[in-house]
Amino acid sequence: MKDKTLLGLNLSVFLMMIGVGMIVTLLPQKIVELDGNGKHVGYLASMFAIAYIVLQVPIGTMADRFGFKFFLILGYLLCFLTGLCFYFSTSSTMLFFSRLFQGAGEAPIWALAPALLSVKYPLMKGKVMGTYNAVIHIGLTLGPILAVFLVKVWQPNDIFLLYAFACLLSAVLIYLFIENVNYEDKLTSSFTFSRILSLSKNSKAFITLLGITLYGTGYGIFLTTIPAYLLQEKGFSSIYIGVFFSLFYVATSISQIITGQLSDKFGPSRFMILGLLIASSGLCITPILDLFGILVMLTISSLGLGVFYLASMIFLNETVDEPFKGTISGAYYLFWGIGMFFGPPALSMVSQGASFKLAFILYSSILFVIAMGMLFVMCQNKKDMESF
Repeated sequence: MKDKTLLGLNLSVFLMMIGVGMIVTLLPQKIVELDGNGKHVGYLASMFAIAYIVLQVPIGTMADRFGFKFFLILGYLLCFLTGLCFYFSTSSTMLFFSRLFQGAGEAPIWALAPALLSVKYPLMKGKVMGTYNAVIHIGLTLGPILAVFLVKVWQPNDIFLLYAFACLLSAVLIYLFIENVNYEDKLTSSFTFSRILSLSKNSKAFITLLGITLYGTGYGIFLTTIPAYLLQEKGFSSIYIGVFFSLFYVATSISQIITGQLSDKFGPSRFMILGLLIASSGLCITPILDLFGILVMLTISSLGLGVFYLASMIFLNETVDEPFKGTISGAYYLFWGIGMFFGPPALSMVSQGASFKLAFILYSSILFVIAMGMLFVMCQNKKDMESF
């Protein structure tokens, strides 16, 4: 019933991510309505990130021991409750606590499903993991478009209910379509956070984790710092900001489909390096261009980050035995979350203290250095060099 598993995971996440895409534009607006200003809007991201980061490894470890299915259902149910809380919120404080629930709910959905797919489809894990990630970003792309039409016939607040029941339906689909997988009888020890940190002793794993952290930063700045730069310094209108986001999600989706199949055939190492180099090149050139050129280069950079995203996920997945797939997937999103939480504010400080241009050059240079370091490390091992 492997095809049933693939269908259930993809359909569930597609429904939920359409909902996420619809509500992301409404949450800041609701904060402004409740508080009368937007001073605290930034806490929406912080509250989500706290729960999302802290729970990644514990949930992955528990899923390895007790099974993936329960925690996937729990994640969707938490998101269902989150949607109800958003709908009934009468204060910004309630919204912020609701974002904690959302972060806790999305943690297993992002991390455990790829891990489960790698177990179910060991010979084509790149393809199926890439398809899953592509479906996520297609849903995120369609959500805001659908919201534009729905707000014409519904009250904006009603969309939170639609999101809630989409998550509830997703939980039902997981219950119906997914068979549980656990390795409790095979686990002789736990893959703890200290053992995850011990991966840093392996040079390939260490530099990959650095790259994953930088990818988290890149994902974060594409959602925050770069839109601010386009608005403030390049004079983009809200329409072109919408075009930028659409291109970002579309490029990410395409990169997942392409990279997954190629990684299955040639291995993920070369695509990690290639992805970082593409992202670095596009971001380095962006500040000297105007509207059309900026959109093209940022789309290319999005493609590069997406290539690295899936290739590094596959690479890290292959560093552990099958009973620890959930934990290592959680570790991936732990480091991704750390980069997303700390990286964008750091680059924002650089842009405010100096310029956006310097921030772009600094980040793209770091990506290039990590790519070169990755190339050096991969080529140190003769076996890696032959496969490269």
